[in-house]
Amino acid sequence: MSSLETHAGGNRDYIHHHAAHCESGAVSSLLRHYGLDISEAMTFGLSSSLIFAHFPFVKIEGAPLTAYRAMPGAIVKSTHKVLGVKMKRERFRDPQAGMDRLNELLARGEVVGMQSSVYWLPYFPPNMRFHFNAHNMVAYGKAGDDYLISDPVVEHPVTCPAEDLKKARFVKGMFAPKGLLYYPVNTPVEIDFEKAVARAIKKTSFVMLKTPLPFIGVRGIRYLAGRIRKLGSPASDARYALIFIATIVRMQEEIGTGGGGFRFIYASFLQEAAAKINEPRLQEASELMTHSGDAWREFALLAARFCKKRSDVTLDQIADALLVCADYEQDTFRLLRAIRL
Repeated sequence: MSSLETHAGGNRDYIHHHAAHCESGAVSSLLRHYGLDISEAMTFGLSSSLIFAHFPFVKIEGAPLTAYRAMPGAIVKSTHKVLGVKMKRERFRDPQAGMDRLNELLARGEVVGMQSSVYWLPYFPPNMRFHFNAHNMVAYGKAGDDYLISDPVVEHPVTCPAEDLKKARFVKGMFAPKGLLYYPVNTPVEIDFEKAVARAIKKTSFVMLKTPLPFIGVRGIRYLAGRIRKLGSPASDARYALIFIATIVRMQEEIGTGGGGFRFIYASFLQEAAAKINEPRLQEASELMTHSGDAWREFALLAARFCKKRSDVTLDQIADALLVCADYEQDTFRLLRAIRL
């Protein structure tokens, strides 16, 4: 879905594209503007950004970190390797130098990707702002002291005052943006999609099925299910169980597109790839991954009901729902590994 709306004063050739996820959406929008028509789903899939990882030794608000996609910044970094795009990336120690550089690029007519904190962006409603410092959007011009922003997760282009954008780009903490700017300096005329798709699927399949660490990939999903089941033992702390489950759901549904959403994006990638390289079995894999996305949403619903202390939901049920997700993802990636691309 895209919107042709732009603000007066910005780069008039730029078209705003509404996306499911900020980083894949921002990179896709940049590539499209600079002449490479790559969808968000294709950008996400070719960058091998789908993962699952549950890190018991990394704590977020007292509970272990659970991740459903590659680390923030991975899509930006992977683009040039996979597609042959030379992506310029710049960070700054001095906030004013970072703003001056952004102004310089916009004055030249460049369209620029940026990393920022959601919390300081005033166009988000107050109840949607939280301290997540790896949000991505695109700047395509200025109108007075306001910046013209194409935020992929917002339906239409927006404006952002200079001081707010400065705070958002130079906030401290985990994933501190340090004023990150990125933009293509050249793009290839043609992409060998057959080669790019095969390489990306091989990499993602290895991560999901063959990573030896027990908390990554399909093994990681089953590992997390086992940990959740143990939370129901008589010796466990009931309050900690609530925090544990609530943190997983928050990471899944509030930060980025969550576990289910990323699975639907990857399913779209497989569907698009099936048509591009004429491999119908990728369509079958896409359907399996769609079932996985549905299963993740069922898991999130059960977990949310548990956190609201609904007596009809148990930790065993939540763990069982996770095992359904694991089965679908195992079937998907076993099929993908069996396809000779």
